[in-house]
Amino acid sequence: MNAPHHRPPTDRLTPEVDASPALGTHSASDVSSATRPAVCLAGPMLGRHPGWVVSQGEILAELLQARGQQVHLTSSELNPIRRALDMVRTLVTQRHTIDVTVVMVFSGRGFAAADLTSWIARRLGQPLIYCLRGGNLPTFAARHPRWIARVMRRADLLIAPSRYLAAQLPSWGPPVEVIPNIVRLERYPFALREKLRDPGAPRLLWMRTFHDIYCPELALEALALVRERFPGATLTMAGQDAGLLAQTKDRAKALGLDEIVRFAGFLDRAAKEREFEQHDVFLNTNKVDNMPVSVVEAAAFGLPVVATEVGGIPYLLRDEATALLVPSGDAQAMAAAIERLARDPDLTRRLSRGGRRLAEESAWPTVAKAWDAAFDRVRDVETPRQGSAP
Repeated sequence: MNAPHHRPPTDRLTPEVDASPALGTHSASDVSSATRPAVCLAGPMLGRHPGWVVSQGEILAELLQARGQQVHLTSSELNPIRRALDMVRTLVTQRHTIDVTVVMVFSGRGFAAADLTSWIARRLGQPLIYCLRGGNLPTFAARHPRWIARVMRRADLLIAPSRYLAAQLPSWGPPVEVIPNIVRLERYPFALREKLRDPGAPRLLWMRTFHDIYCPELALEALALVRERFPGATLTMAGQDAGLLAQTKDRAKALGLDEIVRFAGFLDRAAKEREFEQHDVFLNTNKVDNMPVSVVEAAAFGLPVVATEVGGIPYLLRDEATALLVPSGDAQAMAAAIERLARDPDLTRRLSRGGRRLAEESAWPTVAKAWDAAFDRVRDVETPRQGSAP
């Protein structure tokens, strides 16, 4: 496999690269920036567009480059076809300046792009890592076992952000390493919640995409029940619309909550910090989940979390220690959990502290070492593994 190249950093990153030296801090035993591999991160990298969440691939790219590592980031094209073509173009035109390719693998239509991109990378002889994204991958794998197995066998290494995916997915040959999603703790000032500011008026925050799998209406139903005992309870709902925003607003009106629920839209970094500081409890209502960054963000801020016990959530959160877990779709149970927090300051304090400790496990210095080990492992592969698909 190609030896590491000594090159200046690429300019294919988003303009908002944070070059703070603290982000690249490593121990003296770590390799120098001159010997770190040049990495291509391929997948939907859409965070530079207004209203789109910055992806884990983009965060990883910024942090790798901040410590002097060359990174090719592709692609920020919104159109899926143009995005796939741009990823292929980058892999081909930059093939002599890439030491390791990391492909972000999603289910659904995004899997076709991962198939194409990984095929090109393998044909070019590049060490190949898959970063598995999305809690729906196990279901997708069950529906398309031959297709997904053929694609997965190309990789030299599979990275999963949670033990859930590592446990749920079939064995395709390459080993699965668990490397958690990155949380940049310096951007999440911690405030210990000793109790709810006003136990008689819990301020609830929901922040995901308005899509069916995130079940926003469950937050409304839980709020309606909470207000039967705590009439001052309020809810802020924030996030990008993926087709369910109007329906959610209609449901709020039908429940008589349209004057109580505030729809805050997409939150940028400053708005996110403000909203997390002003609320008491974070609600995660998903039907499907893996390792949701929004939940870890809430925990980093010290906000107690109430979450549905689905997908990777039980692998990420411990009931009564880092969150309160409730059955999927159960508004009564979610409302009861919120009421417990309103009445029990000790519980609120325990979850606030436990959540911050959880978030610290995803801090960059720890995660960086895991990624360095992954890069070193695949660069030791001199030839494709026996039986790997072309």
